[in-house]
Amino acid sequence: MTVKFSRDHEWINTADTGAAVVGITVHAQDALGDVVFVDLPAVGTTFAQGEVAGVVESVKAAADVYMPVSGEIVEVNEALRADPSLANSAPLGDGWFFKVRLSDASQLDALMDETAYTEFSKNA
Repeated sequence: MTVKFSRDHEWINTADTGAAVVGITVHAQDALGDVVFVDLPAVGTTFAQGEVAGVVESVKAAADVYMPVSGEIVEVNEALRADPSLANSAPLGDGWFFKVRLSDASQLDALMDETAYTEFSKNA
């Protein structure tokens, strides 16, 4: 599994050669608390790196979900839409948000590996 992390607390898994999977990190879901709603992007929409691609709402707050890389949304997690608590119970698994076809794979180089993200999130 090839997972990278953004400073905005999203993860991206590029192990699938067709499309990368994106979700929020354990740190993000811990900070949000119980997730009660997700607003997922439309399939076919293209976003630039850093643009808001969705929203996650919890009992405590709402937070934007940012694109960790530029690309086109090719699939959204309908199970997450039906059961937003998956973002809490399995943020790095079944709680993924969307899949994206990368338009510039070199943007992955600016993201953090797990060790760097763990260190970063201690101060976040």
